[in-house]
Amino acid sequence: MDLPTLPDRPHLAEVVPSVLAVLGVPRFENTLDLPPATGACVLLVDGLGWELLEDHAADAPVLSSLKRSSLRVGYPATTVAGLAAIGTGLASGEHGMTGYTFEMPGVGVLNALRWRRHPGGPDLTGQLAPEDVQPLPTTFSTAADAGVHACVVSEAQFAQSPLTRAVQRGSRYVGVHALGDLAASVLSVLRESPGFCYAYHSQLDLMGHLYGPGSPAWRQQLRQVDRLVEALVEGLPAGRMLLVVADHGMVTVDGTAVDLDAMPGLTGGVREIGGEVRARHVYTVPGAEGDVLAAWRAALGEHAWVAGREEAIAAGWFGPRVSDRVRPRIGDVVAAARDGFGMLRRQAEPMESALVGQHGSVTTAEQLVPLAISCR
Repeated sequence: MDLPTLPDRPHLAEVVPSVLAVLGVPRFENTLDLPPATGACVLLVDGLGWELLEDHAADAPVLSSLKRSSLRVGYPATTVAGLAAIGTGLASGEHGMTGYTFEMPGVGVLNALRWRRHPGGPDLTGQLAPEDVQPLPTTFSTAADAGVHACVVSEAQFAQSPLTRAVQRGSRYVGVHALGDLAASVLSVLRESPGFCYAYHSQLDLMGHLYGPGSPAWRQQLRQVDRLVEALVEGLPAGRMLLVVADHGMVTVDGTAVDLDAMPGLTGGVREIGGEVRARHVYTVPGAEGDVLAAWRAALGEHAWVAGREEAIAAGWFGPRVSDRVRPRIGDVVAAARDGFGMLRRQAEPMESALVGQHGSVTTAEQLVPLAISCR
């Protein structure tokens, strides 16, 4: 099977290194050719795909009026990998946060958002240290070590989460509760402490999952996001820069979706299934990889790209380098959905399988996100 290559665009992982280069932090390079600034905020709007913004530009007039280009987010196109790209400046093959769920050798499949054994297993906080799952220095800690103030403005509930520790350690965390204090906190940080501020907004992604990207509820939330961007643009202190990005786009799963839990022909030789609806990791028993690969290719047909681990790595899905630490986290077989296809697990993942909007795969609708810039 010929596998698609990812879009020829700069990677989301280049955003923060480029910002830190502008701010004078050694060893980073401004590969995005950002303008000079004394401080910057990177606002990540979860789920804001480039194609979705283009299709609904009228609902986001301020954001759409900014200087914009597109980035690719890498594989899988999901929040855990995207936040890790921001937090390390690396693609998933190096930071190792290879999906919503992925196997940690000796532990089992980890749900990286909930830090629990997946599916439905015990909390792993006391057993699995976030610093062991993602041991590389973060962009925040590197900035702080260089004397640049590094701050995260995000939901208060995430302040002490294992994922925060894994990909955002080294920052000062400002917990917020709604769009109002998100905007106020960002502007306060930029006024008081010139440096690097990262801000995160999650609700557009939630509306897309629940009602579908482009639905009335999603469009109303996009309008609220645009008001947030407007407030930040108008309030930017002199010399500061705002960059608006996203971690992935989203598609509506259609009637071609299948329930993997109801397909016994796909379980032979399989130890574990990870990933998510549009991007699956399949972990096999020793010696069964070839049989599992053939069975999944035959069953999913033209609905998905199904590859062996080494094929997916060679196609560049996980970035230019995949470390030995990360390689076992990638499925022995990797399946990426095409079009509106989904690989549900209604018994094992009832909540996730019920969602209308999904993401994770290599399609441009999921891979491309905006990079919108405003300078004062």
